[in-house]
Amino acid sequence: MLIPGELAASLRRAQAVTVLTGAGISAESGVPTFRDAQTGLWARYRPEELATPEAFLRDPKMVWEWYLHRRETLGRAEPNAGHFALADIERRVPSFTLVTQNVDGLHAKAGSRNLIELHGNIVRTKCFGAGHPIDRLPDDARVPPHCPLCGSRLRPDVVWFGEMLPEGAMERATEAAIACDVFLCVGTSALVYPAAELPAIAKHGGALVIEVNPDPSPVADFADFTLAAAAGIALPALVNAAWPGNG
Repeated sequence: MLIPGELAASLRRAQAVTVLTGAGISAESGVPTFRDAQTGLWARYRPEELATPEAFLRDPKMVWEWYLHRRETLGRAEPNAGHFALADIERRVPSFTLVTQNVDGLHAKAGSRNLIELHGNIVRTKCFGAGHPIDRLPDDARVPPHCPLCGSRLRPDVVWFGEMLPEGAMERATEAAIACDVFLCVGTSALVYPAAELPAIAKHGGALVIEVNPDPSPVADFADFTLAAAAGIALPALVNAAWPGNG
């Protein structure tokens, strides 16, 4: 893929890079998007009916088992070239922040370190009552298991409809958007707020904004560069153009 020389030079010179990623980058790893049609036993349910605190209170066993099914599906996924390219950029620039709307953990698996998971991480578990993080599931015959600290039911550490984002996550993401020289918007529809505000915040702060998406989002209206390709193609090409020979 041909990368404009000005874009490559800007990334190479950048002191601070911030990235926002959405479902598109993980779709290349075979991860179904959240609203993709359910299969098997779950075909008659809409995700929006299961991913709420109300659904969990109404039928905690069903919601827990649905997330076990999702964990199993996501557990088979591996990072793709786009994930690895972002981890590569992080190693090359002085300051780097990766903000993701994805809950699959693939960025961390690819080596990204300064990571803000706006919607949580499906691999992690916490309790419903107090939010205690649980490293290991207790040997508990109940479904779902109960928290060993407070006795409330355990749940996935993801943000459900109607819930607040993790404390401080959006504030840190906004600060990174304001402070960056280059902002990459990768594989997101830019329609889910408040994350969708970040590209415009970066643009207002003077950052070079780049959209990486096969299908343009609203960000294309003000992006300085648009790479109309999948992340697994565009991001490695961008890294190779900015640092030829990986030097």
